[in-house]
Amino acid sequence: MTSKTVATLRQAIQDLHGCDSRWMGSRAVTERFHGDTVWEGQVEVFSLIDHPTANRAYAWTHVTDSVGPRYVAVLHQGQVDSARTAVRAAIVAEAGEDED
Repeated sequence: MTSKTVATLRQAIQDLHGCDSRWMGSRAVTERFHGDTVWEGQVEVFSLIDHPTANRAYAWTHVTDSVGPRYVAVLHQGQVDSARTAVRAAIVAEAGEDED
């Protein structure tokens, strides 16, 4: 993990969730649906500093055709308790955006 990538994702966490963070490590995630890979990549794990409801966040970048890089940062709370469930939550949220 490069320091530039970590800094970019820390900024995304700041912008999206309003708190500072500290990088903890990376997790490889492959998410499959009906036998097909729907997402595969590295999820960066961050501890959160002074967030009111969560102590961890999962963040990553993915490239979209129309917009360029998109930064995703999902809080560790509720049913999101791992890098894998953070990816699942982001996929579901993105699918819901596409329906609008």
